[in-house]
Amino acid sequence: MTKNPLQQSLKDHKLILGSGSPRRKRFLEEMGLDFEVRLKSVEEVYPKKLRGRKISEYLARLKATPFKEELQQNEIVITSDTVVWHKGASLAKAENKEEAMKMLRTLSGDWHKVITSVCFTTKDSQKTVSSVTKVKLKKLSEDEIQYYVDKYLPFDKAGAYGIQEWIGMIGISKIKGSYTNVVGLPTHLLYKTLVKIVS
Repeated sequence: MTKNPLQQSLKDHKLILGSGSPRRKRFLEEMGLDFEVRLKSVEEVYPKKLRGRKISEYLARLKATPFKEELQQNEIVITSDTVVWHKGASLAKAENKEEAMKMLRTLSGDWHKVITSVCFTTKDSQKTVSSVTKVKLKKLSEDEIQYYVDKYLPFDKAGAYGIQEWIGMIGISKIKGSYTNVVGLPTHLLYKTLVKIVS
């Protein structure tokens, strides 16, 4: 039986996903990787001077910090952060319905960038990579925004939307770059980086 080439390379390593995101977990499963989910709590605060990818890179590394002392020699922990960048500002997760609707009104009819940074941490090293995807959202009506927020409650997503949900199907008119990056994990980059780490 033909075996997954990356999983074969990882046979002497233990992969740990330091994220509670069901989307990131599903991507790793669909990539055919064996891994364990291990969660650590961190306060996701970054220096206000940071811009764009510097924010997601900082936070991806910050999420890895609690793991460093306990990692075994063969373990690789993956932590990640996604930023929606629009008009010089980061749109984080919405706190409530009103904030989510305000974010979607801001993004409506315009391009924005989705930046996901992935941090790979071992006992002896750390590497962070990032992917940037440009996304164009059609002009959304107030009814469309209201329906989406009421039905899908997108409060766990940067920019208050999930491209894999209803709003992505009806509202995303153009995309330049990785689709999985917008969902929350640039799988092509994850694969490429893991190959380099274990080779």
